[in-house]
Formats: sequence, structure tokens, C-alpha cells
Amino acid sequence: MTDMAQGLPGWTHEAQLSVLARADDMALKAFAEPLIADLPDIEVIENRTGLVMLPMRDTAQGTHFHLGEVLVSEARIGAGGQEGYGMRRGRDLEAAMAMAIVDLAVALGHAQVECLSFLEAASKAQKTTDIETLRRVEATRVDMETF
Repeated sequence: MTDMAQGLPGWTHEAQLSVLARADDMALKAFAEPLIADLPDIEVIENRTGLVMLPMRDTAQGTHFHLGEVLVSEARIGAGGQEGYGMRRGRDLEAAMAMAIVDLAVALGHAQVECLSFLEAASKAQKTTDIETLRRVEATRVDMETF
């Protein structure tokens, strides 16, 4: 995205992409589809799958290492002097393209209210899922007394 890009109130670009990357794929595709009609002619710059390294941090020593590779789908599109970007886990190029379309719509200032509403709903759902996951993990924790 260029410096001219607009953002959503209260959202950094990083936060927007993080939520979009984890959004439900069917909901994301359904949301992005009607946005295309309001955008200028879109140029597909990149649309591919590939492997990226998954970085992790050893909590005991604080060192970083690569756990392994993860398959991702990546899309980069442009229109009106702006770019939209999407990267999602797995081999779903349509979902990556949908993410890039939403990112481009935000950058161009299109459908801001709708995009903000979608991001807030997706973020809320993700936080709920994360809390449930952490509760399930915490339920398996065993406190061991060390002698």
C-alpha cells in the first residue's frame, strides 16, 4: 500500500490484515465479491501458493527458531494507484484474492462502513475462538510439585 492509502478508524494496516488472514473463508469470499463492482479496473500482480517458514520462540531460552514450513496462498492486486494484499494458510487462492480485494477497497476508501463492520465482527469471532482454545488448553495443565 502506498502512503496515500486510507485506513479504517482505530485499525492499523497490520491489524486489518491479521484479522482478514484468519477470517472465515466463506464469509470473506461472500463479503469481497460485491466490492469488486465498486472498484476501478483491478490488475492482478501476483496470485500464487508457496511455502513460508513458521517462526517460533523457545520460551525457556528466548531464542527464535523455525518450526517448519507452512503452505500459504498469496495475492497482490492493484487499482487506482493502490495495492491490496492477501496471504492465508492453505491452498485457497480465492480466499487470498478476497482478502486482497477487501484490503484494496479499504486503501481506496470504498465501502468503509461495511469493511469496518466486517472486520469488527471477524475480530470478535476470532477473540471468542481464541478464548475457548485457551480455556481448553488451560484445562489440560498439570501442576507438578518439584522436589
